[in-house]
Amino acid sequence: MKRSGTADLPLHYGKVPPWLYERMSVLGLSIVEAILTDYGKDEVLRRLADPFWFQSFGAVMGMDWHSSGITTSVMGALKRSINPNSQSLGLYICGGKGKFSRETPSELIQIAEKTGLNGNDLVRASKLSAKVDNTAIQDGYQLYLHNFILSDNGNWSVIQQGMHDSDGTARRYHWHSENITSFVEEPHTGINGISRGRILNLTDSEAAGNRKGILDISHTDSIDVMKDFSRLILPAHHDVQASDVDLKRLGALLYITREQQPQNFEDLLMLEGVGPRTMQSLALVSEVIHGTPSRFTDPARFSFAHGGKDGHPFPVPVNVYDESISILRKGIEKSKLGNSDKLNTLNKLHEIVTKAEKDFTPDFDVQEVIEEERQNSWRFGGKTVMGDAQKPTPPKPIQLSLF
Repeated sequence: MKRSGTADLPLHYGKVPPWLYERMSVLGLSIVEAILTDYGKDEVLRRLADPFWFQSFGAVMGMDWHSSGITTSVMGALKRSINPNSQSLGLYICGGKGKFSRETPSELIQIAEKTGLNGNDLVRASKLSAKVDNTAIQDGYQLYLHNFILSDNGNWSVIQQGMHDSDGTARRYHWHSENITSFVEEPHTGINGISRGRILNLTDSEAAGNRKGILDISHTDSIDVMKDFSRLILPAHHDVQASDVDLKRLGALLYITREQQPQNFEDLLMLEGVGPRTMQSLALVSEVIHGTPSRFTDPARFSFAHGGKDGHPFPVPVNVYDESISILRKGIEKSKLGNSDKLNTLNKLHEIVTKAEKDFTPDFDVQEVIEEERQNSWRFGGKTVMGDAQKPTPPKPIQLSLF
């Protein structure tokens, strides 16, 4: 069994506003469809099993770039938009937060009856992945969210999240069925976490089958244990700082989309008429679709696509968000009809930005970029959970008096 990684996240409170949730559902579905078109169902599962990609995915959708709420909101939005289209997409999302997590077995059985998959094996995989993280691995986090993502070929990923009872953090666990051999002999590729005393509890009868696998890991060389295992630990600060982003990658992206207009590139003529601000968002969306795993080590950078609902790094530019969705949806619909030019153009955009990074030397201030976005937010229909972005009030002229 391969557990692909973990992510430690600070807790945030509050709900996702409807105006953002609706857009997250559409953009999330569009990105998944684009990945399906170019790379297939197994690649969607591999991406979801990568904690760094998942965090970047949530950030590009306008969620708080580093909070625990990104898990619940992104998976809820995906379940809402993917499941009505499961038959055509070949993907199904089960479970959710709280009581919805307990519905996973019945959902899997229903899917198995439709697809001919082995429902009992799927239910067993769901229960064991939760049991290992919640019972066999005692790290202080109690699971409260469990999503099982299944393809109609029988492959799957699991995303589940636990809350710590004392330090105000959540931990997300990612599992992937790729290269599965046995839950007993190799339940994890790696186990990594801050020591909290006794971290293993093998007294539970349902966890007995995992003893050998966990003991094998404890006797394995640390290099082998850590190979292929990803752990994402995000900072407590809410604002986006220079240390949170790869300045070379962000700078090259800003240069291409702001300074070098798309009409200067023959490959981007399909996007002619798209303004620099939308181009900035599309470049980051394109990277989420086409980027390699090494591109997602700084999830905060992807919040420069559509901001964040809490105003960090800046309010969500709703007008830009809608234009990004429109362009992506049109590309997907045309691709279904045999014309993939527009989707290929997005891939070209990612290639151009990546190429520009090689010779780019960052000499800009991230905070100045963020402040510029905030000043212009009202122009792009900026919104946060607190309301609409307002046009900045010009400073009052200084009045001088002579006495």
